[in-house]
Order: sequence, then structure tokens, then C-alpha cells
Amino acid sequence: MRPVHDPALAQEALASLPADIATSPLFNADLAPVPLARRNWTTYNFAALWISMAHCIPTYMMAGGLVAVGMNWWQALLTIALGNVIVLVPILLNAHPGTKYGIPFPVLARSSFGTKGANVPAVLRAIVACGWFGIQTFIGGEAVKTFVEALWPGYAQLGGGASLLGLSLPSALTFLAFWGLNIFIILRGMNAVRVFENWAAPLVLVMAAVLLVWAVGRAGGVGPMLEQPSRFTTFGAFWKVFVPSLTGMVGFWATLSLNIPDFTRFGKGQREQMLGQTLGLPTTMLVFSAMGVVITSAAQAILKNADLSKLWDPVFILSQLTSPNAPIGLDAPLIASPAVRLAVAVVSLFGVGIATISVNIAANVVSPANDFANLAPRLISFKTGGVITGVLGIVMLPWKFLSSADTYIFNWLIGYSALLGPIAGIMVMDYWVLRKCELDVPELYRPHGKYAGFNAPALIALVLGVLPNIPGFLKSAGFLSGPKNFFDELYVYAWFVGVAVASVLYLALMRLMPARKPFAAT
Repeated sequence: MRPVHDPALAQEALASLPADIATSPLFNADLAPVPLARRNWTTYNFAALWISMAHCIPTYMMAGGLVAVGMNWWQALLTIALGNVIVLVPILLNAHPGTKYGIPFPVLARSSFGTKGANVPAVLRAIVACGWFGIQTFIGGEAVKTFVEALWPGYAQLGGGASLLGLSLPSALTFLAFWGLNIFIILRGMNAVRVFENWAAPLVLVMAAVLLVWAVGRAGGVGPMLEQPSRFTTFGAFWKVFVPSLTGMVGFWATLSLNIPDFTRFGKGQREQMLGQTLGLPTTMLVFSAMGVVITSAAQAILKNADLSKLWDPVFILSQLTSPNAPIGLDAPLIASPAVRLAVAVVSLFGVGIATISVNIAANVVSPANDFANLAPRLISFKTGGVITGVLGIVMLPWKFLSSADTYIFNWLIGYSALLGPIAGIMVMDYWVLRKCELDVPELYRPHGKYAGFNAPALIALVLGVLPNIPGFLKSAGFLSGPKNFFDELYVYAWFVGVAVASVLYLALMRLMPARKPFAAT
């Protein structure tokens, strides 16, 4: 058998486990319980994790999408804040067993889905993460391309009309370069992720603050956007846009509501992880989105003739700063000195790259790497799982998810929330209600133990939790047509429906199926 890649961690973990676990096919160092001595993540580490993940281009642009569909600035920020407070609840609930037992998401899922059944939620979560990995890598690659073109205009014509993977050659080259950089960092291991997050978080915040000060100063104020009224004149009209938008906000971090144990397993204690996450997630999402609103509003006053949809992209604003040409409507470049423009371009490229890599590694590589390792722990290590994630992130052609706002929100964010919501509901119900927060950790690694095989109630609840949202998704994705019906209305609540249906059904089925009594807490 192939040895695990971190023998020291494996030996420390095995010291607290029965001897037979060492030869279990369900065990390797990456899936092992983290020994107490290695649980060194503090409140700052968890806050920095969320700060670095939230400080990304999609977060910055999030309020812009809501303003574009008719909300005013405070309605957009209220929707973002409420969505992140809601998703923080399952995040904290699923974080608890990670810190208490030091186990990652796929191992925790064995307690509710069974040792074999856990592969179902793990693979579903991994596939979504692969899509997100590709999306973030594409965004990062396009940012690199924008800055390269600002310094070397001829790069845009590189290769003529040649294309690769459905992308122009310049876009494909920066995408693959950015992809390689992400994989390189994750191959350095989990501790490298912690160190990277620690110094990336404050750097990105400082850069956003500098851009904010410059934009407001140059515009002579916060700009005209904050004075624009909402396009919704009635509560009913607002509600029709608010609900799918809120579901999309929840769906944005619904992924982490499942695999948060992958990080909290390294926490010093429950206080550290709970406080760090509470300080890091909702506050950062709200503040960074608000910064995006103010910067965009000020930029609207500076770049009067620019397309508003472009002003919500910080890369576009930075590209105007670093361009040697005067923006349309202005008589001179925004920065006159070539040396200063070069310095701004280099620093901006570095900051955007750090922000994108940071969220990509933490949110979209750590979980699927563990999930793929769970399929064959003796054959697939954390690093191998990371490479698999990267390859699938290319195969999924993620730029197609960004082809339009409707595709991104209704087919991607809400669509996968319909898959992940039921899993979150089942896991929370299992750990907090059925087991009263007590797990038999050695049994989680035994192929013939009390959690062995497939737990039918969990799989049935998962299928039935997803089922009500399928017609709405198929209609949204264009596979079905016809007049709007009940299932279309239900689909905009996809995550909430999935959580409610699956958790209630799971509890009922576990009470009614005595064959699963061995799953009870010990």
C-alpha cells in the first residue's frame, strides 16, 4: 500500500486511536484526527481565513449585481448582511465537531451517511468546489491579463484569432499560469495555507482602503450612486428580487457550511473558532461590499462615460489607473508619471492575485482535496486530491458559468445550493439532535464498525430534499419551458427548502428505522 505523505501526523494521531485503525482502508494522515498538540489555530487565524476569503473580486462585485437589478445601495448591503448572518448558523454548527474531535468534513459525514455513504455528499461538495476553483482561477487569470495589457498593449493580439479551451490565447495563457500558481501553493501543505492566509488578509484590506481613499478624494466625495433610489415602488416588487438574491447570498458560502470542519479541526478551542468566524465572515462581507459601493460610486463621478457594469469590477478601475492613455471623457491619464503607473500596476496585480489565490485555496481546494482522498484514503493523499481538483476545474469550462448574471445566480449559485442545503440539514440534525454532540471517533475509521456502509435515512432524505427544486432548476437552465408554476416559485428558496425538507425527513426516518440504532451516540 502507498504510505501517507505525512508519517509524523499519522503517528501522532494513531497514538490516541486503537491499534487496528493503522491498517484501516478508511485512514490516512490527511483524514486522521488532528492531535491536540497540532491544533494551533487562534481567533486571529479564523478571522484572517474569512477576511482573506471574503476579500475577493466576486464579493466586491456582489453589491453591484444587486444594484443592477434595481436595489439601492442600502437594500443591497442589507441583503448581503442578512444572507451571511443566515449562512453563519450552519457554518458554526458544523464547525463544532471539527474542533471537538479534530476530524475533517468527509470523516464527519460518515457519522450521518455511513462510511460508504459519506462519499455521496463528499463528491457533491467536491464537484461544486471544482467549479468554484475554475471560476476563481479564470477571474484571477483575467485580472492578470488586464494588467499585462495595460503594460504591454500588444499582448491582447497575441496569437491572432487562435483559441484554447474556448478562450482566446491571451486569456488561456494567463488562466493556465494562474492555475499553476494555485496548485504550487496547495502542494506546500496545510500549514502553508495558514501562513499564506495570515499575511494575505491584512494586505488585501489595506489595498482596498487605499483605492477607496484615492477614489473618494479624486471624485471630491462619495459620488452620485448613493443618491440613486430603488427601482422598486412596492414591497411585492422588491420581494420578488430580494428572495432569489438572498438565496444566492446564502449559496455563496453554502459550500463552507459543509466543509468548515476541514479548518476548525486545527482550532485551539470552540471559543477561538466561533469568535474568529463570527468576527470574520459577516462583518468582512458587509464592509468589503460597502467599500465596493463607495469606490464604484466615486469612480462613476471620475469616469463619467464608463459603462456602470464595468465600474463594479475593481480590475477595470485599476486598469484605468495604470493605462498610459486617457480614459474616455478625460484629457489626460489618471496617473501622469510612467514610473508611478508601473508601480501601481505591479502592486495592484500582486494584490488582486493574492486575494484570488487566497480564497481559491482556502474555499475551493482544501475541501475537495479531502473529499477525493476520502474515496480511497490509501491511494489518494491531500496533495493528489488538490491536483484532481485543479484538473476538473479546467474540464468544467468554468467561464461558461459567468456568461451572464442570470446563469451565474440562478443556474450556479441557487442551483448548487439546492444540492448542498439538504446535506447541511442532515449533518446538523444528526450531530446536534440525534447524537447530542457525541461521536465514537475510532468507529468512523472502521469499515465494519457501527457507522459502516450506507445510512439509508440520510440518502433518502438527501434525495427527497433535492427533489422539489429539480423542476425549477431545469426550467431556469432552459431544459424545460412553459408558464411559471409552483415549482418555479419554490426554486428561488432552494437552499432553505432543501435544509428544511431533508432535516425533518432525516429525523423522522431515523426514529422510524430501528436498524440504524447502532448509529446512536455512545
